[in-house]
Amino acid sequence: MSKTSGGFTLPGESGYEDLTLKMAQKWGADVIRDSDGTALSDEIIHAGYGIYSTICIIRDHNAWARENQDKLQQTFLCTPAAVAVSEEVTIVLLESFFAEQFRINDSEAAFKYWQVYDRTTDEPVDKDKWEYYKEEGSVTVKGITPFHKYTVSFLAYRIWEEISMYNHTTNHWEKEHLMQIDPRYPETQEYMLDWMKNWCETHPDTTVVRFTSMFYNFVWIWGSDERNRSLFSDWGSYDFTVSDRALDEFEKQYGYRMTAEDFIHQGKLHVTHMPGNPRKADWMAFVNDFVISFGKKLIDLVHSYGKKAYVFYDDSWVGVEPYNGRFQEFGFNGLIKCVFSGYEARLCAGVDVPVHELRLHPYLFPVGLGGAPTFEEGGDPTLDAKKYWNSVRRALLRARIDRIGLGGYLHLVENYPDFCDYIEKVADEFRLIRSFHDAGKPYTIKTKVAVLHSWGRLRSWTLSGHFHETYMHDLIHVNEALSGLPVEVKFISFEDLKNGALEDVDVVINAGTAGSAWSGGDHWKDEEIVTLLTKWVYEGGTFLGVNEPSAVEGYDNYFRMAHVLGIDEDTGAKVCHGKWAFEASDPEGILPKGTSLEARKNRYLTDGSARVLLAEGGEPLVTVHDFGKGKGIYLASFQVNLINTRALYQLIRYAGGEGLSGLYMTDNLYTECAYYAESGRLVVINNSETEQTAVIPVESGDKDFVLAKQVTLAPYDTIFLEVSR
Repeated sequence: MSKTSGGFTLPGESGYEDLTLKMAQKWGADVIRDSDGTALSDEIIHAGYGIYSTICIIRDHNAWARENQDKLQQTFLCTPAAVAVSEEVTIVLLESFFAEQFRINDSEAAFKYWQVYDRTTDEPVDKDKWEYYKEEGSVTVKGITPFHKYTVSFLAYRIWEEISMYNHTTNHWEKEHLMQIDPRYPETQEYMLDWMKNWCETHPDTTVVRFTSMFYNFVWIWGSDERNRSLFSDWGSYDFTVSDRALDEFEKQYGYRMTAEDFIHQGKLHVTHMPGNPRKADWMAFVNDFVISFGKKLIDLVHSYGKKAYVFYDDSWVGVEPYNGRFQEFGFNGLIKCVFSGYEARLCAGVDVPVHELRLHPYLFPVGLGGAPTFEEGGDPTLDAKKYWNSVRRALLRARIDRIGLGGYLHLVENYPDFCDYIEKVADEFRLIRSFHDAGKPYTIKTKVAVLHSWGRLRSWTLSGHFHETYMHDLIHVNEALSGLPVEVKFISFEDLKNGALEDVDVVINAGTAGSAWSGGDHWKDEEIVTLLTKWVYEGGTFLGVNEPSAVEGYDNYFRMAHVLGIDEDTGAKVCHGKWAFEASDPEGILPKGTSLEARKNRYLTDGSARVLLAEGGEPLVTVHDFGKGKGIYLASFQVNLINTRALYQLIRYAGGEGLSGLYMTDNLYTECAYYAESGRLVVINNSETEQTAVIPVESGDKDFVLAKQVTLAPYDTIFLEVSR
């Protein structure tokens, strides 16, 4: 690779001017940014680079917030269930919650939304049976049923902004706790617009205003006990968008009142992993309307000063929804996504916005998200960078990204020259791959895939967070595997399926546990869905189910698509029924050697005609069932790794009738490649920590002759080859 520059955003730092400018040149940066807790000096600002300035529009306003305590952001909280041992029980509201994060909102406007619930009967308790004691911060419930369970749901102000809270604990900050203000209030909006105008006027050298998302953070509720500090976290939840004012406005607009229980949901909250309901859909639309309408005013103001506006997808992104069909209304010039994995890179790349930028890991922090050392004793940031780039790179071979960069505190790299060298290599690799995309799209196979779940396109390439937060779901593993495969992928909902979404699809993947948004829950009670899919498979499609696909109670089979899959799950109703015996064999070699999935109990063949390719302990792991002209393929689970990723790819090729190997497919599953016809370039990557050799069949000028390229790659390395046709 030749040395190139551009498309790289570097975190600068006042007091480290020489280091900042040195790294900017080494990494080919064209932009320098500030990070939380840092500033850029005049020397850096006037060094000839573009300048990103980071703002979080809802925090860093403590002086105003202290004078307007009733305009802080809120949430509903629900106390743990207390068992009443008599006809009276007293519940202390904040006892289980982190005292530095919350304060009770007991105003008259908020109090009308409080609810006490009998969780044994799952019914609200009449207001005349309970009383709130302000000084004690408790509720006493009287005249109740002994040995029933009771909870109190109440509105609480969030008095410490969660990202500030995290940064304090992670980076050992000794700073004032930042509060978050709520733009629902006209006074807050007026303040924010004035603040934004003044900010633009006092930052004339800023070329891009990087909004740390918009107004509402993903939900992160902390507990009082350090043994369980993180009580709840969901990056797709709307629970932090609630307030008494918002609830009142919603009722005026939609004609009905949301209750605390609509948000608390028996203590489950609005977890994204469960299918939504009409009330939740209304609330999400209500919040999106507001975030777009007021957010656009701020963005228009930024544009009026000749600056661009980018949005950081993470943190306070709720209400932004890049795949809801309205994202373009904001007028953002770019989207920046923090990435650990390939599917997150694909999420960013697929958004309709002029500029797509990735913020790579590891961040320049002393420790990582899990608390393990990074840029301090015991850490190995270079190895971390190789592993993260290893996941992201395979996605970048499939979809174009405009920019990459780092975040954090640049001075931490001073003692890690090998890290600095590796990032230089990454930056040059990225720019070269981007140039291939500029010339034309990479080669993909003919077989097209659709991922079917409750959220459809709205949750394209994601579930509700980073990989380490959603690792327990099969679908996130499927998404990660798909992110780097030469396959066209789209995400569809059950409503999309009814509206013709299967017309250009060869394989439908439905992966998840029963009742989850990813499996589909009650959507499978719709006979039209089952009929459409059955007909589609019969006429030549493939339904690929993972774990508990199409699972729902109330029918002859637990899996509604059992007749297509040839396999079902016994939930206990068939313990006295006979089971078809089978022998696992894979004579066609559909699965690569070493394919390893976790078994799921009580799976059985429905009529004995499904072929079991892989089994463990008498449990089928992978099956194939012919159905009409199509197929049902079942995987008991899916965990992403190099071998299983190749297994998924070969199953997709097999389903599409393209064979188990072919052009531009390495013979070594520890490696992958991408071919760019217009550039005449073949990119081969080693996804392992050891040296690998691979052979890749490529087209030649003679249509009846196939060439073979052989390469040897160092651990985690990338090789670029010229291929003439």
